[in-house]
Amino acid sequence: MGTFSVFGYPLAHLLLFLSFFLAESRDFLSDQHRGNNAYLTRDEHWTIVNSGNGFMNFLITTKFRRGQYFLKSVVLAKKFGAAIVSLEHRYYGKSSPFKQLTTNNLRFLSSKQALFDLAVFRQYYQEYLNAKYNISEAENPWFVFGVSYSGALSAWFRLKFPHLTCGSLASSGVVLAIYNFPEFDQQVGDSAGAECKAVLQEITNLVDEKLQSDGKSVKELFGAAKLKNDNDFLYLLADAAAIAYGNPDVLCSPLVDAKKNGSNLLEVYANYVRNYYLGKFGASLESYDQQHLKNITPGENSADRLWWFQVCTEVAYFQVAPKNDTVRSPNIDTRYHLDLCKNIFGEGVYPDVEMTNIYYGGTRIAGSKIVFTNGSQDPWRHASKQKSSEDLPSYLIKCHNCGHGNAEKCTSSEAVQKVRQQIIQHIDLWLSQCQASGSGDDEPALRMTASS
Repeated sequence: MGTFSVFGYPLAHLLLFLSFFLAESRDFLSDQHRGNNAYLTRDEHWTIVNSGNGFMNFLITTKFRRGQYFLKSVVLAKKFGAAIVSLEHRYYGKSSPFKQLTTNNLRFLSSKQALFDLAVFRQYYQEYLNAKYNISEAENPWFVFGVSYSGALSAWFRLKFPHLTCGSLASSGVVLAIYNFPEFDQQVGDSAGAECKAVLQEITNLVDEKLQSDGKSVKELFGAAKLKNDNDFLYLLADAAAIAYGNPDVLCSPLVDAKKNGSNLLEVYANYVRNYYLGKFGASLESYDQQHLKNITPGENSADRLWWFQVCTEVAYFQVAPKNDTVRSPNIDTRYHLDLCKNIFGEGVYPDVEMTNIYYGGTRIAGSKIVFTNGSQDPWRHASKQKSSEDLPSYLIKCHNCGHGNAEKCTSSEAVQKVRQQIIQHIDLWLSQCQASGSGDDEPALRMTASS
């Protein structure tokens, strides 16, 4: 089934949609449902520079995790004497404007609205700083950082609000909305290597057979008896093998050894899923349960429902099995994803990826001063911008065990460090250009970074 498109719409209808969207945005920010977005700050490295530069801010776009990316931003903040501000994405965490997350109430949840939130917050925080330090009408240099979806947000923010930021870093930034995404699974196989890929395919076939004869037992073996829908269970197993999270050695070494030794492959893989993927790595079993995804009460695990809403309306990324040579079960197809969207959110919810890519440009994004970085083993890199240009430098880091936006386990530290130095050079250059254009004028300078 193809996605709906605006290509055939009269121009007047398209302009009406855009003006309606802008009106909705303003209304939402001013009416009784306005959300108070939470934010984090780190300012111990923040310095006042009496050179007319303004304080430097790193704005981090995020669905709010106090994780590695936030901490790694501190390294750059220390380098540039910047403060870090991390804004929570609307609806996620404590930033929910409604008491129930019904499909109708989620109508304000979109990347476009999130970008407006960032813009409004950036202006609010700038005014707050000016008042706090008694600086009149200063404009500090702002840089926007993000990883994965928030990496896309950071790139899109620079694209749509270039006057509000000096540059952007999009780590593993998934700027291309993709309806059917078989390249994801193909990259998983390539990153796993021939031996491991063959074992994963054998396991997938064994699980498909077991589900037909004794589905209850095979789910219990994997610690996933709560997943009543067989395809939800298969999606869990596919995700566990995704390699995107920097674990090919942890995944593949036991499987390849088990194959050579004649051990029970299902038991070995089940041990990995239970103890590593659902255990040490911390994946949530209930995030694969459609009954859980239908829960409309805001809570600690509401992010699962919220992200699927964005998947089902904006970006898709349907990780379908390739027609040939697939690692995941062929039952994970387009129909599975569309049925999931319908089951969770009701009729009429579909991902209009063409509209998303028209609005942002996909990998043909027409912005400037955005750095894209990706790891060579990461399946998500196929939704990112990998072709480099002067205004939009892109780096593909050839590394082993590099995760999606996470190089913690990477065995190619020199390659990672080289790219990090290039990122610093880009920020340094863009900062000087921003300052030369008049940022801060004659007032004391504040340096700030924002993360998405």
